[in-house]
Amino acid sequence: MTTTRAEHHDAKAGGHTTAYETEEDLPEAPVASVPSDVIHTASWRTFRPVIALAKCTKCYVCWKFCPDVAIAIDGDGWPVIRLDYCKGCGICAEECKPLAIEMVKED
Repeated sequence: MTTTRAEHHDAKAGGHTTAYETEEDLPEAPVASVPSDVIHTASWRTFRPVIALAKCTKCYVCWKFCPDVAIAIDGDGWPVIRLDYCKGCGICAEECKPLAIEMVKED
Protein backbone atom coordinates (compact mmCIF):
# COMPACT_ATOMS: atom_id res chain seq x y z
CA MET A 1 0.00 0.00 0.00
CA THR A 2 1.42 3.38 -1.00
CA THR A 3 0.74 6.23 1.37
CA THR A 4 0.65 9.84 0.24
CA ARG A 5 1.99 12.10 2.92
CA ALA A 6 2.94 15.73 3.16
CA GLU A 7 5.90 16.31 5.44
CA HIS A 8 6.13 19.77 6.95
CA HIS A 9 7.85 21.56 9.77
CA ASP A 10 5.59 22.44 12.69
CA ALA A 11 7.35 24.47 15.38
CA LYS A 12 4.36 24.16 17.71
CA ALA A 13 4.60 20.35 17.56
CA GLY A 14 8.37 20.50 18.05
CA GLY A 15 9.51 19.36 14.62
CA HIS A 16 8.26 17.52 11.59
CA THR A 17 4.73 16.15 11.34
CA THR A 18 3.01 13.99 8.76
CA ALA A 19 -0.30 15.06 7.25
CA TYR A 20 -2.29 12.45 5.36
CA GLU A 21 -3.95 13.87 2.26
CA THR A 22 -7.04 11.62 2.18
CA GLU A 23 -8.75 9.06 4.43
CA GLU A 24 -7.55 6.33 2.05
CA ASP A 25 -3.96 7.29 2.90
CA LEU A 26 -4.43 6.47 6.58
CA PRO A 27 -2.88 3.31 8.04
CA GLU A 28 -5.28 0.37 8.22
CA ALA A 29 -5.02 0.10 12.02
CA PRO A 30 -4.41 2.49 14.91
CA VAL A 31 -0.82 3.46 15.57
CA ALA A 32 -1.03 2.14 19.14
CA SER A 33 -2.01 -1.43 19.87
CA VAL A 34 -2.23 -1.56 23.67
CA PRO A 35 -4.43 0.66 25.91
CA SER A 36 -2.67 2.88 28.41
CA ASP A 37 -4.33 1.13 31.34
CA VAL A 38 -0.90 -0.26 32.14
CA ILE A 39 0.31 3.24 33.12
CA HIS A 40 -3.08 4.73 34.10
CA THR A 41 -2.79 7.95 32.09
CA ALA A 42 -6.50 8.78 32.45
CA SER A 43 -6.00 9.80 36.08
CA TRP A 44 -4.25 13.05 35.17
CA ARG A 45 -6.54 14.10 32.31
CA THR A 46 -7.73 17.75 32.49
CA PHE A 47 -9.80 17.76 29.28
CA ARG A 48 -11.92 14.95 27.85
CA PRO A 49 -13.23 14.47 24.33
CA VAL A 50 -16.99 14.57 23.76
CA ILE A 51 -18.35 13.33 20.43
CA ALA A 52 -21.36 15.06 18.86
CA LEU A 53 -22.86 12.09 17.04
CA ALA A 54 -25.02 14.41 14.91
CA LYS A 55 -21.80 15.72 13.31
CA CYS A 56 -19.91 12.40 13.21
CA THR A 57 -19.48 10.81 9.76
CA LYS A 58 -18.10 7.48 11.07
CA CYS A 59 -14.84 8.03 9.20
CA TYR A 60 -12.89 6.53 12.17
CA VAL A 61 -10.00 8.98 11.84
CA CYS A 62 -10.26 9.59 15.60
CA TRP A 63 -9.96 5.85 16.25
CA LYS A 64 -6.95 5.51 13.97
CA PHE A 65 -5.03 8.43 15.47
CA CYS A 66 -5.71 7.81 19.17
CA PRO A 67 -2.30 7.01 20.72
CA ASP A 68 -3.89 5.22 23.69
CA VAL A 69 -6.44 3.01 21.91
CA ALA A 70 -9.05 4.92 23.94
CA ILE A 71 -11.65 5.01 21.17
CA ALA A 72 -13.80 1.96 20.50
CA ILE A 73 -16.45 1.44 17.84
CA ASP A 74 -19.86 0.39 19.18
CA GLY A 75 -22.28 -2.10 17.60
CA ASP A 76 -23.87 0.62 15.45
CA GLY A 77 -20.52 1.85 14.14
CA TRP A 78 -20.23 4.97 16.31
CA PRO A 79 -16.95 5.92 17.99
CA VAL A 80 -17.05 5.77 21.79
CA ILE A 81 -14.45 7.34 24.08
CA ARG A 82 -13.12 4.86 26.64
CA LEU A 83 -12.47 7.40 29.40
CA ASP A 84 -10.55 4.92 31.57
CA TYR A 85 -7.81 4.96 28.94
CA CYS A 86 -8.08 8.48 27.49
CA LYS A 87 -5.40 10.90 28.68
CA GLY A 88 -7.09 13.93 27.07
CA CYS A 89 -4.37 14.73 24.55
CA GLY A 90 -6.90 16.07 22.02
CA ILE A 91 -5.43 14.37 18.95
CA CYS A 92 -8.85 12.92 18.11
CA ALA A 93 -10.44 16.39 18.18
CA GLU A 94 -7.61 17.91 16.16
CA GLU A 95 -7.85 15.25 13.45
CA CYS A 96 -11.67 15.24 13.24
CA LYS A 97 -12.51 16.95 9.93
CA PRO A 98 -16.27 17.34 10.61
CA LEU A 99 -15.40 18.92 14.01
CA ALA A 100 -17.55 16.36 15.82
CA ILE A 101 -15.22 16.12 18.83
CA GLU A 102 -14.94 18.86 21.42
CA MET A 103 -12.44 18.87 24.26
CA VAL A 104 -14.32 19.70 27.48
CA LYS A 105 -12.69 20.65 30.78
CA GLU A 106 -13.03 17.94 33.43
CA ASP A 107 -15.15 18.79 36.49
